[in-house]
Amino acid sequence: MKKKRRLLGKEYVAPWERAFDKVLSPLEEFIHRQTTSGVLLMLCAVIALILANSHFAETYHHLFQTYLTIGLENFQLSKSLHHWINDGLMAIFFLVVGLELKRELLVGELANVKQALLPIIAAVGGMLVPALIYVAINPTGHTSDGWGIPMATDIAFALGALALLGKRVPQSLLMFLVALAIVDDLGAVIVIAIFYTEALNMTALALVAFFIFTLVSLNLAGVRRLSPYLLIGTFLWIAMLKSGIHATLAGVILAFTIPMKPKYDPKRFLSLIIESVQNIKDTYKKDENIIVNDALRSRVRALGNGVNLVQAPAQILESKLHLPSAYIVIPIFALANAGVPIDWSNIGGIVVHPVAMGIGLGLVVGKLIGIAGFTWVAVKAGVCDLPKGLNMNHIIGVAFMGGIGFTMSIFIAELGFALHPADLLMAKTGILFASLTAGITGFIWLYMTTKKTKPVEEPLMQAPSEQS
Repeated sequence: MKKKRRLLGKEYVAPWERAFDKVLSPLEEFIHRQTTSGVLLMLCAVIALILANSHFAETYHHLFQTYLTIGLENFQLSKSLHHWINDGLMAIFFLVVGLELKRELLVGELANVKQALLPIIAAVGGMLVPALIYVAINPTGHTSDGWGIPMATDIAFALGALALLGKRVPQSLLMFLVALAIVDDLGAVIVIAIFYTEALNMTALALVAFFIFTLVSLNLAGVRRLSPYLLIGTFLWIAMLKSGIHATLAGVILAFTIPMKPKYDPKRFLSLIIESVQNIKDTYKKDENIIVNDALRSRVRALGNGVNLVQAPAQILESKLHLPSAYIVIPIFALANAGVPIDWSNIGGIVVHPVAMGIGLGLVVGKLIGIAGFTWVAVKAGVCDLPKGLNMNHIIGVAFMGGIGFTMSIFIAELGFALHPADLLMAKTGILFASLTAGITGFIWLYMTTKKTKPVEEPLMQAPSEQS
């Protein structure tokens, strides 16, 4: 297929040149990738459901129960493909979550206490009320272990659903949802670490402490290269896998030890850029063809390396991992975990099952009451104000969207009901139906109660929600 080319006046603009115009803030980049990931996540979830309820169901389940073994003769890790995905690949997802949390806490939406207070209050309500509803329905027995399931919000799914509304959704509402969901993720990480931990292996825990100490020491020593952190982070993951604490939390711990603040002199950086550009100009004069002009190619590469090194290591890693996490890890997780066989002849029994009912009411009703209710009380009490351009209709819509608990809810369900497959099936079914109900209800609510915003001027680029 021929590349499209066009002329602006007398200037030739090649497609690769547009990369210099794609200037997105970290928040815009985050929203754009999460919304695209949400659409891909929905597709993979649907594929998994179709496979699990078709003639290929046995093959589908057998595939993810296939064991894979890696390691040396005296040290081997042998787990099913399903466990490698949930314990291994998801560590990358949790690493990205940790990097997002650290960025938001230091320089993002949660850095300003006054600005962060409202989404924090909303997130706390959105975690507390669903958990209480679930416990009220499942007060005793092993089913009570699922109380953490309806606490979670799937940010990719929620932002993907919001993106479908286009210009009806103010940017401030997207930012509110991002901040809320990130606090929600932090709550889920804490819940997993404290309440969903198996019997502890003290020797492995000692190794965990040693590796964390090493990572912190690297940070304090000013080490800026990512490779030492990633290498020790891998050892940390193995130690946590053996310790009884869920291994994916190694990703969050690693993220918080990687330096976030850039360590450079702005004036020196600008002078080096000017000097580098001049060197490129000089070498360009000798031969315009970069393929045969080794000096030109080396100067261009040096410029790229310098620009990369001037960024904070955590920033670089988050940017590099967003794509594989959003477009590979989470979709594979959905394929491996969303394949729930649904017995439509017994749908009534599923709906009234305590686990499914607790999760369903927790996600749909609990999130609505928790997020919207706590927000309303906080605003009425004068503790904080609604962001500019938002009203309670927007908050109610986001509260419904908060009931989309797919990824993290399924992850917690796998931990809570690992020894009870029948209840795990009910939990996943409840999550899927509740997430679908919450997403559709939130979409309809916002569509009916909001209007398209009129653009004031032609933007330089499309907003992330419009591009998806």
